[in-house]
Amino acid sequence: MGLHDDIRACKICAERFAATETAHVPRPVVWFDRGARIVVAGQAPGARVHASGVPFDDPSGDRLRDWMGVDRDLFYDRARVAILPMAFCFPGYDAKGSDLPPPKICAKTWREKAVGALGNVPLMLLVGGYAQSWHLGGKTSVTARVTGWRNYAPGVFPLPHPSWRNTGWLKRNPWFENDLLPVLRARVKEVLK
Repeated sequence: MGLHDDIRACKICAERFAATETAHVPRPVVWFDRGARIVVAGQAPGARVHASGVPFDDPSGDRLRDWMGVDRDLFYDRARVAILPMAFCFPGYDAKGSDLPPPKICAKTWREKAVGALGNVPLMLLVGGYAQSWHLGGKTSVTARVTGWRNYAPGVFPLPHPSWRNTGWLKRNPWFENDLLPVLRARVKEVLK
């Protein structure tokens, strides 16, 4: 068995997931290949992705693809774009219906192996606080990291999560669309040549 098969077979969170409000079984979503030019490092699959088995197969994915300036076909070309969340499975919902955080055991078990399997990747998009904390360290807020994006570019771009929940944040921070996104789109185009 190779790394992809090992991750797909992982059940280390089975008891944890059975105890959530969703009482679901693990379904790791593995979407990366060596040689990809871009890594999208996200949080964890949501309920829709758990059902479909396709990462960012939801409105958040539509927004993320727009931010990157790519279509679905390019985004889902594993030779070009690797999608590497902090947890490969949907963590479930709490009693209030909110997303649970990605279980730390997943990153401890698989993250370094998966990142190492990718080889040298020229562009990493750190989507949300969990991925940013893992890759950049520290306890800095997502807003502070995204505001300081120039400190990490051109190899890394910290991004807010593209969820509808962040629409207010995007409206309060027009510099994100005006300043960061044109540079991000140009860099995506450059690394995919």
